[in-house]
Amino acid sequence: MAAALALALGVPALVASGTSASGSSSLTAPADDSPEAGFARDMATHHQQAVDLSFIVRDRTDDAPVRTLAFDIINTQANQRGMMMGWLDQWGLPQHSAAKPMTWMRMNHTYEAHDGSLMPGMATNAQLTKLRSLSGRDAEVYYLQLMLEHHKGGVEMAQGYVDLARNETEKRLAQSMVVGQTSEIQLITDMLTERGAAPGVPAS
Repeated sequence: MAAALALALGVPALVASGTSASGSSSLTAPADDSPEAGFARDMATHHQQAVDLSFIVRDRTDDAPVRTLAFDIINTQANQRGMMMGWLDQWGLPQHSAAKPMTWMRMNHTYEAHDGSLMPGMATNAQLTKLRSLSGRDAEVYYLQLMLEHHKGGVEMAQGYVDLARNETEKRLAQSMVVGQTSEIQLITDMLTERGAAPGVPAS
């Protein structure tokens, strides 16, 4: 987990040291309907929910491994979200769009938003409410189950952008997400096993 976090935090360091998201291959800002803009917007939204989930569980359990995972996700994904929002500002593009999420992937996604779950992997409002109602081991397990699905959706989206990317800086960030979240998927699976629980979010 430490290695994955270091990799993820290494990309923000590029921006902090002066690397912009304009990319070396193009001097023009991405179009409003480009994969670059769509990925930045959608992944920022996806990341925000991961941060929200992690803040909820942080206050619902004293378990050190779960709190450490939540802390890592809060720091990594809030940092990355800030980068993506900053790029949109740099490009002179709005941070939100009326377009259906993930249309930029051009893969005819059939996912239907419902109850606050806008993209694959995102928890519903009902699931967030349930997590807030739990504590101790029950909160830990439910958080891990929700985050496992959340990461799977995030990896799919990040890889989708890597396959379409025309901006090298943003592509490197997306690649770091694929590596980091894939590593955490295995970690979370192991943590569920240690708690005698199975992957998959149980029906409410």
